[in-house]
This record gives sequence, C-alpha cells and structure tokens, in this order.
Amino acid sequence: MTVRVRPSDAPDRVREAQRFGRAILPKVSRTFAISIKALPGVLGDAVCTAYLLCRIADTIEDDNTTAPEQRAAWLDAFLAALDDAAAADAFPAQVRTLQGDPAHLRLVAHTDLVLVAFRTLPPRTRDRVAHWVREMGRGMAKFVRTYPRGIRIQTLPEYREYCYYVAGTVGCMLTELWHEHVPAVGRREFDRLWARCQTFGEALQTVNILKDIAHDAEHENSIYLPAHDLEAAGSGHATLLSPAHVERNHRVVEGFITLARTDLDAALEYTLAIPRRAFRVRAFCVLPLLFAYATLRDLSRSRAMLTAGGQVKISRGEVKALMLAGLLAIGSNAALRRLVASVQARPFTLGLAGA
Repeated sequence: MTVRVRPSDAPDRVREAQRFGRAILPKVSRTFAISIKALPGVLGDAVCTAYLLCRIADTIEDDNTTAPEQRAAWLDAFLAALDDAAAADAFPAQVRTLQGDPAHLRLVAHTDLVLVAFRTLPPRTRDRVAHWVREMGRGMAKFVRTYPRGIRIQTLPEYREYCYYVAGTVGCMLTELWHEHVPAVGRREFDRLWARCQTFGEALQTVNILKDIAHDAEHENSIYLPAHDLEAAGSGHATLLSPAHVERNHRVVEGFITLARTDLDAALEYTLAIPRRAFRVRAFCVLPLLFAYATLRDLSRSRAMLTAGGQVKISRGEVKALMLAGLLAIGSNAALRRLVASVQARPFTLGLAGA
C-alpha cells in the first residue's frame, strides 16, 4: 500500500491528529483505553490508531436507523480512504446523517484526523493495520447486507464467523504488530502466538456480547445469540427479553458461557506465551483478560442481561483491584494462573491477592 503525504499532513496537522486521538480514546473505549496506555512509542501510536479505525467501522455498522445499503456504502468508502488521502478528507461530510452515541459520532466526524495519524505510521505497520481493518470492514458490510432489518444470527457457525470479523481480526492484527515492534517477539514466539491470536480477540467479543444482550437488542436492534440455539431451548429472537422465557434463554447463555470460558482459557495461554521481557505487551493483554473472566463469572449468576434495560458489569472497585493485582503478577505465569482462578471463584478484592 502506497500512501502519499499531502500538505494536510504538515506538522501542525499531525499534532492536531495526535491530540485528538489521545482525547477521544477514553471516550469511545473501556478496557482498551486502559491497556493502550501500557504500550510505548510507535507501537502505542499504532494500536491506538488501529483501535480508533476499528471503532469507526463499528459505529457505522451499528447505526440501524440508516438503510443497510447506505451503511455498506459508507463502510466501502471508509476502507477506500485508508490509502487515499483526498477520500479521507472528504469522508466526514459523507456520514453527517450517521446516528449513534455522541462520542462515537464525534470520532467518525474526525475520521480525517485519525487517518492523518494513520499515515504517520511506518509503511509496514500501515500495511498490516490496513489489511486487518479491511478484513473487518468487509465482514461488517457483509452482515449489514445480509440482515437489512438488524442482525439476527441464525447458527453457531455464523456466530463464529461474525466474531472473527469483528474481533478475531483484531487479535491477528495485534500479533503482527507485536512481531514488528517488540524485539522479544521473534519468529518462534510469533508462531506460538499466531496459533491462538484469533481466539484471543473472539473470547473477549463473546463476553461483551453476553453482557450486552439486552442493550444490543433494544438500542442496536441486533441479536447475536443464534436463533437455532434459542429455538432448541423453547424460545427465539422474538422472546429474547420475555420474562416468561428468562430461564430458557439463560440455558442458551450458559452454553455460550462455556464457549467463552474455553476461548478465554486459550486467550490466557496466548498471554502467557508472550515473553516476560515484553512486559508492556503482557500488561496490554492481561487486563482485558482479567476483566473478561470476572464478567463471565457474574454472567453465570445473573439474569440481568436478559431483562429489558439490564446489563452485567463488574464493580469499579474490582476493576481497580484487578488492575493492580494484574500488574503485580505480570512477570509470573504461575501468579497469573492463580489470579485467574481467584477471579473465577469470587469477586476479587486486594485482600484476596494471596488467596
């Protein structure tokens, strides 16, 4: 991919783009805004920019007030802007009617700035980020066109395909960036990580889908639990939030909790395979993994995500405790395994650090 630097990429414009990226990141992310801070230099810039690009695509996909063909066209235009600076500058004007969360809309309205930051990345880094953002965006466009009235996943294989496009691609992209920018991640380490990198992203995605079942159905008109599984349990997409069907629906959720736990265990092995001297990359991976294990624990005991207006979230206190404990344990695989076991058993507090 060849990207020409234009006058709009002058130093003042680049600084504006960098300031915007740092300011908007915590407003459009949760876990990853914390994790990205752990990454140094060009790697941190690359992951921040890549995350914002993925979030732009996701915001377009989620706008179910706009006709699917229009959203798919916007996704195509966004992907074209990755290697066309003029198209990047023109893109925000094309999506002025986009609807969604105000912070996410502000991000999309400044896509041109995010792409200025993108064009400052080293050529090889730009190439890999663009490759995986394209893979994600094309997959999103496929699902938008397949389900013009809102996503309604039908089968487990289709669920897996969706998770690959929106999250497995991220695991692949990150792993290529580790190999490019972290000396400790050589060819042997890369090959070991590559075997599980797709699952790393998909595991976190499944946990997010499960905790946001009601929110996604009510606010984004999207249902990701497969119709086939719900029907086998005596329910369906139409009765996903029905009080009379809560236990039937939760039986399906339990199956996906098992799937998520298996994937999270593979994601843990992915994280433990990162060399200890790549401390910052380990930190990036450990924190969202711990938060996901804690959320999955609560999902198994809750029905809130199957109730209108309901959602499952771990407490701020547990988030803070896990951040500290995770960073303290980061250099020891055994300590991280003990920490995960503790989180799975009960809500984590600093008093449990030695449990």
